Amino acid sequence: MKLNSIWKAVALGAACLMMLSACAGEPASSSSSSSGETSSQSEISSQSEVSSETSSQSETSSESQSTGGSVVDASFFDDAVFIGDSVSLRLNYYCQSHSGVLGKAQFLTSGSMGSGNALEKISESSVHPVYQGEKMLIEDGVKASGAKKVFIMLGMNDIALYGIEDSVKNMDTLIQRILEKSPNAEIYVQSMTPMMKDAQLKDLNNANLDKYNQQLKELCTKKGYHFVDVASAMKDSEGNLIPEYCSDPEDMGIHFTDAGAEAWIDYLMNNVQ
Repeated sequence: MKLNSIWKAVALGAACLMMLSACAGEPASSSSSSSGETSSQSEISSQSEVSSETSSQSETSSESQSTGGSVVDASFFDDAVFIGDSVSLRLNYYCQSHSGVLGKAQFLTSGSMGSGNALEKISESSVHPVYQGEKMLIEDGVKASGAKKVFIMLGMNDIALYGIEDSVKNMDTLIQRILEKSPNAEIYVQSMTPMMKDAQLKDLNNANLDKYNQQLKELCTKKGYHFVDVASAMKDSEGNLIPEYCSDPEDMGIHFTDAGAEAWIDYLMNNVQ
């Protein structure tokens, strides 16, 4: 009997040990699960702790991902200069009346300017831009501005006169001149924006603008410049300038309304880095 009692006691002890072991295993599993939930909550918390200054960037992040660009703040353009003809001049006017939309960006814009006539010597009749009251060559204006980022859009006044290939060569030469005097500048070549359908001409039309832009893109790839396809944000389903963006549909059909300027700025904000 005593032997049987001993064996019963041993069996009871073993059962107790098994129960204790099982109980000890449960908190480890629960702790692991709790840790995962805490980590997830921590990540969400850190993502939600965004200041009011960056909240607008969060709202547009999905658009940035869809276009392959990075959302930037207006201050990104504080050290930028925009070079262009009357199309860019319209952007200049918009920025003057809406202070800060492109930070402290400066402009070297002039009506009728192209990459071809920008290479010519300054004269009373030349169309070089004026910077701080003085007519300057583009490369001298960029240097004087102290800009670190150079956004250039030219071609509307070149294609019909020089043809597509020579217009691209002129752009390449102009950029080289800029870099000779501002060697640390980042170059951002913006695609030439489209025209209204009924404004197209024999040599200056949206088909040729597309060919020109494609060659500019290839130049940028070859030289290591940034290519900013602003034109893509301005086209309707047929590749023409969106009517709501055009301020002169019955005339040249190339200049922008405020809505067009806003679309331009929005594209820049979401596609440069």
